[in-house]
Amino acid sequence: MSKEDNRRMLLEKALKEYDFQASALLEILHKAQSIYGYLSKDLLMDIAQSLHLPPSTVFGVATFYSFFNLTKPGEHIVTGCLGTACYVKGSEQIMQAIEREFNVKRGGTTADGKLSLFVTRCIGACALSPAIIVDDEVIGKATKEVVIERIKQLLGGSNQ
Repeated sequence: MSKEDNRRMLLEKALKEYDFQASALLEILHKAQSIYGYLSKDLLMDIAQSLHLPPSTVFGVATFYSFFNLTKPGEHIVTGCLGTACYVKGSEQIMQAIEREFNVKRGGTTADGKLSLFVTRCIGACALSPAIIVDDEVIGKATKEVVIERIKQLLGGSNQ
């Protein structure tokens, strides 16, 4: 069985668990993203058809919530918190340093597909501000140097 067939079976199982109910759209989108890694246009169209919803409704929900990725993310994901506490304590400068060091723009992925850079408005860790998430690790009281070093370690020591 191919990887695609296996993922499709997992999505089908999730759709059945929620009885193909349109009211479960958020849960199904979360499940689909966890299975596929992101929500492609084709996947969103498939979900819309399965739930008997207009594609505009499904696309609207997927684009409204910042949690959902509509493009394939890089192998490693860095997310900068730009909530008030983090912003005031320097997260903007850290994000700018990451953009310069690794030649990546916010919302984008490096040309080699190794690193994606995202922004969120709050991660609920204001006491740790500024906070940057590198893969699933929250780096609290972050500095440019610490974050860039951590990213370099993940990328095998080479920068872009």
